[in-house]
Amino acid sequence: MSALDTRQNILAVLESWSEFVAEKLGKSAPHRSVPQLAQFLLLHLGWLAAQPAAGDFAEEIEVLRAELLGAVDPGPGDFRALITECVVDNCPGTISTSSHRAANAGGSSIGCSSGHTWEMHEWILLRPLVERRQQAVGA
Repeated sequence: MSALDTRQNILAVLESWSEFVAEKLGKSAPHRSVPQLAQFLLLHLGWLAAQPAAGDFAEEIEVLRAELLGAVDPGPGDFRALITECVVDNCPGTISTSSHRAANAGGSSIGCSSGHTWEMHEWILLRPLVERRQQAVGA
């Protein structure tokens, strides 16, 4: 798949989910641009994560991530995983987002080295927790 095809898929998925959120919340959907659509979805991510469709959203975003990764770096095993401390209080484990681990786990959950796990629909909630933990450590 070409980078242009991937970009079109990203635009279509973000637009579809933005329209869903805008309709449900009675808001105006943003202009049809990836940055504006992504910003709109991030602004309403907490609400979206609490909806029954959150799992579908997470799966579609994961498919886009894989498509984008394949378009920009089609070579096997070159993806560098994000590794960060577990977000669970007093947990010494680390969370790794390596694509190899996700593929071996069936791509439906992610976990820390101490055994805490999150299902795909919960992944979108991890980033703010990781950022809060990093800010607390830096403070």
